[in-house]
Amino acid sequence: MSRVGNAPITVPSGVEVSISGDTITVKGTKGELAQTLTGGISVREDEGTLVVERPDDTGASKSFHGLSRTLIQNMIIGVTEGFSKELQIQGVGYRATAKGSDKLELALGYSHPVNIEAPAGIEFEVPQQTQIFVKGIDKQLVGQVAADIRKWRKPEPYKGKGIRYVDERVIRKAGKAAK
Repeated sequence: MSRVGNAPITVPSGVEVSISGDTITVKGTKGELAQTLTGGISVREDEGTLVVERPDDTGASKSFHGLSRTLIQNMIIGVTEGFSKELQIQGVGYRATAKGSDKLELALGYSHPVNIEAPAGIEFEVPQQTQIFVKGIDKQLVGQVAADIRKWRKPEPYKGKGIRYVDERVIRKAGKAAK
């Protein structure tokens, strides 16, 4: 029994869902997303809700059941509300500058600035030099772009310098012990 997969998905007003074969398309106020379902998973619409069904009780089908339901739910949330990841920069001289809503320039202690260009559907917002918001309707893409930015300078354990998620906890190490 899959608790996640068996839960029905409520489709809010203003969201249009179309199912054709194993592809599901969701349209909302913020945009449009499409997903191809794998593993024989099917989706049917029942009076404003979506029900995700699996063909059999094999381990793979059970895995795809919960995954497919979560992906569809994230698509609906994405086209209505959108997703956002907040990054924080710590370190002397480390800063971010927005070059429009789709380009970012980072000064991270290298001899050159790091220029990052957003893929389609992603926007950057820099309210302060040490704060970056990555926004978009695709949860997976927002997370991947935020992880790619963080990769440029991961937080180090001694001084805590680097790029981190706002809710990330960096475990600090003691430096050399003085004699």
